[in-house]
Amino acid sequence: MTRPRFIAVTAVSVAALALIAAGCGSSSNSSTSSTGASATQPSGSASGGGQAVSLSADPNGALKFTQTSLTAKAGKVTVQMSNPSSSGIEHGIAVEGNGVDQDGPIVQPGGTSTLSVNLKPGKYEFYCPFDSHKQQGMTGTLTVK
Repeated sequence: MTRPRFIAVTAVSVAALALIAAGCGSSSNSSTSSTGASATQPSGSASGGGQAVSLSADPNGALKFTQTSLTAKAGKVTVQMSNPSSSGIEHGIAVEGNGVDQDGPIVQPGGTSTLSVNLKPGKYEFYCPFDSHKQQGMTGTLTVK
């Protein structure tokens, strides 16, 4: 009679351990990955108000953006720069001008660098702050109205 009870207790213990181990797994619901990618906001809006503008690094690995001119409304502006998997190099996004000088995260190919800044009307430079990409021409103009 002790042998069947031992088997039942062992089976319950194994089942409990399996449930505990399953609960320790990671969730895939995270909006930010280790590459710095973040969830994309609907076009024209940014989380918490403001406006989002999007651009991309060159998918062929050239040190340039696919757009060199962006426009936004004054206030909170979120710049989202996607770095295509095919670029083969790290990139980021930064905004400078009118007393602003802020850098977003550097991301691996396949990631998205996101930067939110409060901007007054005027012209700003956006650029890639990684390595010497800015000096090599990876820049553009952000016009804020």
